[in-house]
Amino acid sequence: MSMFCFQCEQTVGGKGCTVSGACGKGESTANLQDGLTGKIVALARAAREKGANDVTDALIIDALFMTITNVNFDDVAIQALASRIDSAKASLGASASVSRDVNLDELWHYKDEDIRSLKSLLLFGMRGMAAYAHHAGALGKKSAEVNAFFYKGLSALADELSITDLLDLNMEFGIVNLKCMELLDAANTGTYGTPVPTKVTTNVEKGPFIVVTGHDLHDLAQLLEQTDGKGVNVYTHGEMLPCHAYPALKKHPQLKGNFGTAWQNQQKEFDNLPGAVLFTTNCLMPPKASYKDRIYSTSVVGYPGMVHIPEVNGKKDFSAVISRAIELGGYPEFKKMTGINGGDVLTTGFGHGTVLSVADKVIDAVKAGALKHFFLVGGCDGAKPGRNYYTDFVQKTPKDTVVLTLACGKFRFNDLDLGDIGGLPRIMDMGQCNDSYSAIKVALALADAFKCGVNDLPLTLVLSWYEQKAVCVLLTLLALGIKNIYLGPTLPAFVSSNVLKVLVEKWNVTPISTPEADLKKILG
Repeated sequence: MSMFCFQCEQTVGGKGCTVSGACGKGESTANLQDGLTGKIVALARAAREKGANDVTDALIIDALFMTITNVNFDDVAIQALASRIDSAKASLGASASVSRDVNLDELWHYKDEDIRSLKSLLLFGMRGMAAYAHHAGALGKKSAEVNAFFYKGLSALADELSITDLLDLNMEFGIVNLKCMELLDAANTGTYGTPVPTKVTTNVEKGPFIVVTGHDLHDLAQLLEQTDGKGVNVYTHGEMLPCHAYPALKKHPQLKGNFGTAWQNQQKEFDNLPGAVLFTTNCLMPPKASYKDRIYSTSVVGYPGMVHIPEVNGKKDFSAVISRAIELGGYPEFKKMTGINGGDVLTTGFGHGTVLSVADKVIDAVKAGALKHFFLVGGCDGAKPGRNYYTDFVQKTPKDTVVLTLACGKFRFNDLDLGDIGGLPRIMDMGQCNDSYSAIKVALALADAFKCGVNDLPLTLVLSWYEQKAVCVLLTLLALGIKNIYLGPTLPAFVSSNVLKVLVEKWNVTPISTPEADLKKILG
């Protein structure tokens, strides 16, 4: 066995990648990422003994973020961060017993599969939360409570803990992650305004353009400022679609539309692309030769040979990206493009600010019987067969139901027109994966309005997962006591049979089956 990784939904055989990653990472990259994780466990333990600081905070968040699936394939960048962690740890002067790097192989092959499962769940959840903390930090928002948990959670990976201890720690993490998502929501809306319902085209105008993918609003804002008046259009991609709804971003006229569909289609959709692409975060797939020379990375994203845009004194210079877009020239004529179902208009901007502003209409529609059920259908998309379930499920939902959605899983159906109920569209895009906070806030508000618990609402969560941000969101939902979640397309390889039994017995987490059977079970 040359490597081991089972953190994503596409892991080989549903068990683990042992030769190369299904994501495209090789043996050396996987092992360097494990080494990096072992170093931040040691850094966390050393900092708990001697005291954490802003430097150790940033290093831990960056290292966790860098090891999320489809973020960084660059061995040199991983080694450089590892070296900085070694220096920071040495400067703390902690005792040798706590500052020794942890060998992740000991976790992956731990004798008790339930302990391994719960520690893996915690680690992967922290990787997801680190992405949210990173984005919030870029906008000047930090949380001492969130940062403190990274040290506590990472240290726990090296401790001998019981199953009960680890279950409790995962639930504690879920509540902390809710606060982290709230922090990021405040950072995004405080900086760029409250999202408003916005129609976004999938078509591409002629002329030079840049495609921005990932999740980072701050990077997009800087690019838009630098492309003002340059004759270069900007298109979002994947999880950047919701950016069109933020007032301070949509004011830029060159922010034209959304290019393509979800991340797993990029190798086809970017093939011979006559524009530049900026990756602000995951999901990066190994680029083909036909477009590798026009892909740029920034932040913790990296790939061998790819031009990386660094941050200098809090600013990023995207002139190289802009120049490349101008050089490539874009499409010579208007290019018609659609979503996977043939639609060319997407609607986004239904965050908690918008939905709660019309809460009276929603409540009246429920009381009148016009609106009988809410579905939250969202999460990560992916390439593995079986994800057409989510398209079929949404298409088969009754006309007196509403589908709330978020994250990139929505690209399976967000170009469909399902009509409306009382002036409200039946598909409401609440935003990125971190905007699960919006969905939670809306659910809690509706429960309060109807004077019942969230689990008593006519609400069902039907989730898809792929990478570690989905893990942290799931743990938050469980920590809040939300039950009856349908999860797919397959269950995580890192969840042992006994841990799964707990999830089923305590929270009634249910694997998806078929749209028809699940809808019948949900609606009766």
